[in-house]
Amino acid sequence: MKSRQIGIAPFGATADGRAVSRITLGHGDLTVSVLTWGAVLQGVWLAGVPRNLTLGSDRLADYEGDMRYHGSLIGPVVNRLTHAKADIAGQPHSFEANFNNRHCLHSGTQGTHLKVWTLAEVSERSCTLRLDLPDGEGGFPGNRRVTAQYTVDDRATLRLEVTVTTDRTTLVNFANHSYWNLDGTENYAGHSLQVKSGRYLPTTPDFTPTGEIRATAGTGMDFNETRRIAPGSPEFDTCYCLSETRQPLREVLTLSGQSGVSMRVATTEPAVQVYDARDARRPGGGAFEGLAIEAQNWPDAPNQPGFPSIELERGEVYRQTTEWRFSLADFGRMDGTRTYARPQ
Repeated sequence: MKSRQIGIAPFGATADGRAVSRITLGHGDLTVSVLTWGAVLQGVWLAGVPRNLTLGSDRLADYEGDMRYHGSLIGPVVNRLTHAKADIAGQPHSFEANFNNRHCLHSGTQGTHLKVWTLAEVSERSCTLRLDLPDGEGGFPGNRRVTAQYTVDDRATLRLEVTVTTDRTTLVNFANHSYWNLDGTENYAGHSLQVKSGRYLPTTPDFTPTGEIRATAGTGMDFNETRRIAPGSPEFDTCYCLSETRQPLREVLTLSGQSGVSMRVATTEPAVQVYDARDARRPGGGAFEGLAIEAQNWPDAPNQPGFPSIELERGEVYRQTTEWRFSLADFGRMDGTRTYARPQ
């Protein structure tokens, strides 16, 4: 198969005229593409599999529209803030109520997923993107510097490292919001899932946490043992609690397709959100096309007593590491060979 070109290429311009680049990285059996728009993980190609494993697009306009969350690095605060309010360092703050006109979702329309990031460093297998967020933007205090480094590592592994600094106490909770379909089918029916968690967070009809921390045992949300999933069975917009604090990098979730492709997710984060894409759309696709897997801290933490804090103070450094580890069973090689190539 023809090799995908490693390097930097234009990816068009935003509606207001800002240039966007696509950075293609590769090492060993894995090739990925990252956009400077939203720090989007646009494509993931595993040798021997002639398709993108994540739901992407070759049109920038799609990422400015209905696909604004696909593959994006969402921050400064991912997920929901109830009633679009929170106390920070003891002071009340208000945010954009962009979800049901009541709550703040993914930091609103000034979130990091809708920004053009600066490409700070690049090599054949790694790139570092940088973004400066001004004090008060979106309601969040502090002049903040964010870096996101994507690295293609050995053993078909993609690593994301996020750092944040601030000059005022602020809220920080980042997550990559990629949707995954390992079989290239119209939806994720037939995939199998394992989540190493004994607790999850029930939600209100608005999908904000109720404050309860519920055991998964005896519920449909228990995936400690691998189970087959299908659209709507179960319904996922679920935060699984992994710990109360950041931990050394450890594997927390495995997603496997029927074609022999598996993806193991390792993270330092205290939680992972799983979303079934029931309302997500991309051109040519439908509901439940892929499964979003979002390593993050517990959502709505400032409004939920007992949840781990997501405050970051001046002089501190927020650090997150998440890895996606891919493998392909021999019987599942799509090209009928044992010779690896970076697919076009």
